[in-house]
Amino acid sequence: MYCIALSNGHTWKQQRRFAVVTMRKLGVGKKGMEHQIEEEAQQLVEIFACAKGQPLDPSLPITNAVANVICAVTFGHRFSLEDEKFKKLSEGVDVAIKFVGSIFQVLYEMFPSILKHLPGPHKNAIAASNLLLSYAKEEIKKHKEQLSFHEPQDFMDFYLLQMEKSKNDPNSTFDEENLAQNIHDFFIAGTETTTTSLRWALVLLTNHPDVQDKVHKEIEDVFVSSQSISYQDLKKVPYTNAVIHEIQRSNYAFFFGAPRQCSEDVKLGGFLLPKGTLVIPDLRSVLLDPKRWETPKEFNPNHFLDKDGNFVTRKEFLPFGAGTRVCLGEQLARIELFIFLIKLLRKFRFQLPEGVKKLSQDPVMGLTFQPPPYKICAVPHSNSS
Repeated sequence: MYCIALSNGHTWKQQRRFAVVTMRKLGVGKKGMEHQIEEEAQQLVEIFACAKGQPLDPSLPITNAVANVICAVTFGHRFSLEDEKFKKLSEGVDVAIKFVGSIFQVLYEMFPSILKHLPGPHKNAIAASNLLLSYAKEEIKKHKEQLSFHEPQDFMDFYLLQMEKSKNDPNSTFDEENLAQNIHDFFIAGTETTTTSLRWALVLLTNHPDVQDKVHKEIEDVFVSSQSISYQDLKKVPYTNAVIHEIQRSNYAFFFGAPRQCSEDVKLGGFLLPKGTLVIPDLRSVLLDPKRWETPKEFNPNHFLDKDGNFVTRKEFLPFGAGTRVCLGEQLARIELFIFLIKLLRKFRFQLPEGVKKLSQDPVMGLTFQPPPYKICAVPHSNSS
């Protein structure tokens, strides 16, 4: 089994350990990586500004900005939004994501021997997945030809260097197929989850202008004239921190957590789960538990604040999962959400288009629970430069 997310045993341990260490080496959680994210956030601000306060669909600009963060991490460079390869890459990610979790995927999983001979969305999804793998392999070839991995600057460099170090190890799982699959999964998981959370953020903040105004005031009071943003600044803005957490809690991106498999016999709630049993965690049951949250079905930042307005960590907050298989990109996602939202909310007040009373919050189900297509007005603040 290739990749990290769905592998087990020795392959998973080796690939996971390497990925965690490499992400640290690449600066996830450090100023270098934060600067790259801030650059993409600024590009997004400039795209929104071009709409001059008129209704715009933020989906594609957000997807492109987040995808370019993944490009910087994996390939070591960003793409121009006009780059044809980047457009195809984004389109491939979008097609693959829309297919996963759809009724067409369910039918394909049930009747693969029949559907593989018939036209349909499954053909487009397979083609999109193959496109992502093909592009990853192109980049692998370029990196190998340039010998850049001897002075590694990105995930691909570090992986190729590890392949060279492990070439005589019979137990090594480091090969080009695993690398290509990892890159494929980084794009699917890393782009979709953060993009979905940012899209929900704009829906919720537009529908709750009082919350949005309070976040903007806190940001202005704390950052004043400072242009640079650091993830460490999150500690200075407890209300904003609470809002970000509540966005992820109230509109959890997935229908359920990633499937897991029992590595040994275990008793749970009086039931025996034999070794090898497939377990699908219902994280929504925790994030929306009425016994744990005061208003579980409502968007309420106070879930993460004490009576004095200080941010409170909640053990029930599990959008990234828990344990040794917690989401590999958790830290990167947290940094992205913070920096993107700070940059956007400092510059704009997001408002409903004329004639629209409220943006729909009825989710559209796919790989993730996405908000329905919408348009908003990004109106520059009078004090923004």
